[in-house]
Amino acid sequence: MSDRYFDDFKVGDQFTSGGVTITESQILDFALAYDPQPFHLDKTAAQDSPFGGLIASGFQTLALAFRIFYQANIINACSLGSPGMDELRWLKPVRPGDTLTVRAEVLESRPSRSRPDRGSLRMGYTVVTQTGETVMTFQVTHIFARRPG
Repeated sequence: MSDRYFDDFKVGDQFTSGGVTITESQILDFALAYDPQPFHLDKTAAQDSPFGGLIASGFQTLALAFRIFYQANIINACSLGSPGMDELRWLKPVRPGDTLTVRAEVLESRPSRSRPDRGSLRMGYTVVTQTGETVMTFQVTHIFARRPG
């Protein structure tokens, strides 16, 4: 799916990304650089945490979700950025070896009144593991270019 523009999306459209498997070393590397909490960084300390083992940072899960959705080539031709995200929820821990997939649905569509070359879509995202467990949900308002011509 390539070269989609604002005009090609309809409320109710649904998309699914490919998957990505997160490794223990990726979790540790991310935690060391960005989120050095013991349950992300130290296997022994993580065993004694409420999570009972090493888990990925929610921020890492969010970044991976964006990457795999972008790699699905659904918004690549039209993305002009985003003014923000709402309702981010980390529902279950992501553990080493989990394979994440992103499901997205168009919730709202609004052509711009002041800039006819673009519009905004509000999309709901659900991140699931290989077992179908929902680990994260969020909504993003995207600004997308309209189809040229």
